[in-house]
Amino acid sequence: MAKLKIRGIETHIDIWNEEAQQTIVALHGFTGSTETWRNLANAMPNMRVVAIDLIGHGQTAVPEQMNRFSMLEQLYDLEEIFLQLQLEKFTLLGYSMGGRIALSYAITHPARVEKLILESASPGLRTSKERLERCERDYMLAEKIAANGVESFVSDWENTPLFDSQKRLSAMTREAIRTERLTQRKSGLVGSLRGIGTGKQPSNWPFLARMDLSVLLITGALDEKFCQIALEMKALLKNAQHVTVNDVGHAIHVENPAEFATIVMENLT
Repeated sequence: MAKLKIRGIETHIDIWNEEAQQTIVALHGFTGSTETWRNLANAMPNMRVVAIDLIGHGQTAVPEQMNRFSMLEQLYDLEEIFLQLQLEKFTLLGYSMGGRIALSYAITHPARVEKLILESASPGLRTSKERLERCERDYMLAEKIAANGVESFVSDWENTPLFDSQKRLSAMTREAIRTERLTQRKSGLVGSLRGIGTGKQPSNWPFLARMDLSVLLITGALDEKFCQIALEMKALLKNAQHVTVNDVGHAIHVENPAEFATIVMENLT
């Protein structure tokens, strides 16, 4: 565990298996934290896993300035983190929101990323109309969180169709997921939705055909929307592989952690 001062913001980082030679940097999804990746780190003792609490999440300090919440600011923060940790080249893994951030970073700093692994991720929305509509929905959700608090939001969020398949998980696993979500702060989630949500992010679709690095796309078979997005991404990327995991939804690393770890490890050898 480490706290780094990153461009004026105290940023929380967990590092597992510090003596390992290879490094994978892992970025969590919305309402997640470094805790998202603990099981993966335990399953890969020969890989140094660097997990970061992203803007507005986990134990990273919540910025006071709203303009500090943006994809560009997050990319600046990541670059500063990697400089302070002296990470020159690494595999970058991102889940959902973290996948959007990981892809954006790889496009901006391709020389740093050895391999890119995207779990249930997208390059953003293609048109300004789609982005505007999504911004409106995200702003409404942010207002709801601001008014009703995190616990009320989490109770609604965990019952969205996106997470239907998680209802089959053990009570212990579901409670761990809920606890991670409940540790978030209202101001952090509100800022994240308003500043770094899918609608606010510039589209990365035009950049995919220019990417040369190796990209692994992982989706759950029950998550039809992101399976389709992955197929469309693969068609544009020069060096991409798409793996679909049967009988799981959006969060493969939660619903089938052993299979997810195996897929990641096989991609790193």
